[in-house]
Amino acid sequence: MTAGLLDTSVIIDLDDPTVQAHLPEEISVCAISLAELAAGPILANTATERALRQKRLQQIESTFDSLPFDASAARSYAQVVAATIESGRKHRSRVADLFIASIAHSNDLDFYTRNPDDFTGLEELIRIIII
Repeated sequence: MTAGLLDTSVIIDLDDPTVQAHLPEEISVCAISLAELAAGPILANTATERALRQKRLQQIESTFDSLPFDASAARSYAQVVAATIESGRKHRSRVADLFIASIAHSNDLDFYTRNPDDFTGLEELIRIIII
């Protein structure tokens, strides 16, 4: 059975048939993605977009229990930051992405994303699945 943590980019497009065809059998989401989704309606430019983003947030919250950013993820974050720096990238510009990657690493989960460039340098730590 495949298990994986979904990046926020995948969660946003969860209804896309292309995305659905590549999902793991056991799906996990994390609290950091929920935070990004919670900010979504506030950042929307139109009432229609705000309503769609709110619907997605509520759907995800009611469907999945989220994995926390806990002490284990905090320890993994050090490795994720080190790998990011070693790849020549700045870690501060993508803190939320790196927190999510840390949760995948600390839970030994494959990581499903639509934005692989955000995770360059982490391939030795996390199996990254591009959808």
